[in-house]
Amino acid sequence: MNILIKNATVITSKESFNSDIYISDGKIVQLRKSLNILEPIDKIIDASGYYIFPGGIDPHVHMHLPTPAGFSADDFESGSKAALMGGTTTLIDFVTPHKGQSLIDALIQRNSEVKNCLCDYSFHVSPVEWTKKTELDIKDCIESGITSFKVYMAYKDSIGLNDDAILKVMQVVGKAGGIVTLHCESSDEIEKLRNELAKNDNLIPEFHSVSRPDYTESEAVQMAIGMAKMANCPIYIVHTSCAKSIQYIEEAQKSEQEVYSETCPQYLLLNDSKYIGDFKDTAKYVMSPPLRKKEDQNALWTSISKGVVKTIGTDHCPFNLVQKEKGINDFRKIPNGAGGVEHRMKLLFSYGVLQNRINYNQFVDITSTQAAKIFGLYPQKGEIAIGSDADLLIWNPKTENTISVQDHYQNCDLEIYEGAKTYGTPEIVILNGEIVVENGELVSEKKGRFLKREVNK
Repeated sequence: MNILIKNATVITSKESFNSDIYISDGKIVQLRKSLNILEPIDKIIDASGYYIFPGGIDPHVHMHLPTPAGFSADDFESGSKAALMGGTTTLIDFVTPHKGQSLIDALIQRNSEVKNCLCDYSFHVSPVEWTKKTELDIKDCIESGITSFKVYMAYKDSIGLNDDAILKVMQVVGKAGGIVTLHCESSDEIEKLRNELAKNDNLIPEFHSVSRPDYTESEAVQMAIGMAKMANCPIYIVHTSCAKSIQYIEEAQKSEQEVYSETCPQYLLLNDSKYIGDFKDTAKYVMSPPLRKKEDQNALWTSISKGVVKTIGTDHCPFNLVQKEKGINDFRKIPNGAGGVEHRMKLLFSYGVLQNRINYNQFVDITSTQAAKIFGLYPQKGEIAIGSDADLLIWNPKTENTISVQDHYQNCDLEIYEGAKTYGTPEIVILNGEIVVENGELVSEKKGRFLKREVNK
């Protein structure tokens, strides 16, 4: 499909300029003012008064995640539809094997589950144990185009690794040129606190956050940074939620250690007051790490403006109320997670750009460009340049919306951003040169592509 976008205000992570954009065969092929295209054009779009952003990249989602409460509410089809409607065109999900399953077998299984994804996609692979085959499996994953590996410092009774195994993963991945992403929470301390709360019959959702105080995250972050330095391995801290963690990350970055940080909209916009109230009103906020204090929110916004936090993911993992009710008598049994992939771009535009916490170029950087650079997708993704994939948002800055469970696209009867006002919307979403969303409607159900990534050497 040949598309000509006229009168565009192009916003990249580095600059803003006026230009026409000519798209052909899925790529941006011309980018300058007053283009005169001689070949046939299928669609001309006048973008006067709109912004053109690169398609969003969410580097942290969990679609079709198996849990004791059943699969998370969004599968790849419904979750990717929600992503596209919100302006996210690329997702990075996870491959999490069960104990005894090889990473490659788990990847093959995950590939069968992702076939209905409407976005382009890739994976982080999670070693959940260290075996004689793990090193070879990691190398095979890298050969397959997956260069990032997620380890959990929490959940040691299921998918978490002990420190020795984490160090081994870092040593292998670092030597191979990949990157390790980490869920940083101190598993033993959290289990101790959870059990103490249970003994005292403190089992309502309010005590979820009490059982995971900020130091259980920050101390794990500090430990992860130390291990990564020993292993000479780049690391990426997922869903950073508290000020103390940011302090350790910034110190590591100043020492020129390759440490990246991600946070999520919920940690920027919501706080732990959400845990006070009835079960049905509070359980939807049970996620790990939990919502923090307003002081932590302020520290996170500052860290974004300073470039310490590089990306904004969502940790998208919604559950319906009936699933959350598995823990109605014990917060420890509430499935952890909430939705967000649909709202990420609008929330950051509304509460970041429009409230002068970040500028337009930083908005592009944290929602698209940095994720592409860190995870080996740049400049194919995350950029508006000749030769890049034509993943573009034609953004109307003048619309007003209210987030509601009644009309969101994620497949869930709970909404953590219920009632939030947003300003601006992706009126047209283009993925690989095809219009997939137009005027608030999904107009294409063409399947997305697996993105093979190269190591950053």
